[in-house]
Amino acid sequence: MVARSDAAPAPDAFRRAVQDLMSAPWRPELEVDEMPAPQRIAPFSAAVTADVLVAGDEVGSGRLVLLHDPAGNAAWEGTFRCVTFARADVDPEMVTDPLLAQVGWSWLLDALAAHGADFGAPSGTVTSVASESFGGMAEEPPRAEIEVRASWTPQLVDGVGLAPHLAAWSELLCTTAGLPPLPAGVVPMPSRRTPPSRSPRRR
Repeated sequence: MVARSDAAPAPDAFRRAVQDLMSAPWRPELEVDEMPAPQRIAPFSAAVTADVLVAGDEVGSGRLVLLHDPAGNAAWEGTFRCVTFARADVDPEMVTDPLLAQVGWSWLLDALAAHGADFGAPSGTVTSVASESFGGMAEEPPRAEIEVRASWTPQLVDGVGLAPHLAAWSELLCTTAGLPPLPAGVVPMPSRRTPPSRSPRRR
């Protein structure tokens, strides 16, 4: 899961952040696993992938990469960077909505704000794609999906403070997949693999 571009040991700040990533409580709809981290983007990195499951069916997916450069990165405006990808199927009619991209981007910003995540330098893209089958595949129903690709700089202190960013990422995946926020007072389970427990709700 953890990658580094040289033989130097990982800094304590990065180890603390990775520990938060490894022990994070996830929403019950998420099945989160470690994945190989990119090795050339930053000196140190870690990554996880997630599927959004409802009644055993995958309704969305995503990944999160945590990057760390102890020397700092001018583009990041900091020493850490979160990079995410989230995708889900949507109703084909939604793809024609000219506000869909703006709404998709607001899912990330709203999730970060809702969980009190201190961040800077957000950037990203929102893409919607529709497809319709013809000829021998004409019986296939139309499909449409939305993809949110984004990155932001978490404001951590010696590697501490990643938890609200992870909670926001969890909410982003579920919102993209059309699931409602967790009710007030409900605490996510501290397990990396949990059974799905909700029915899908389209936006």
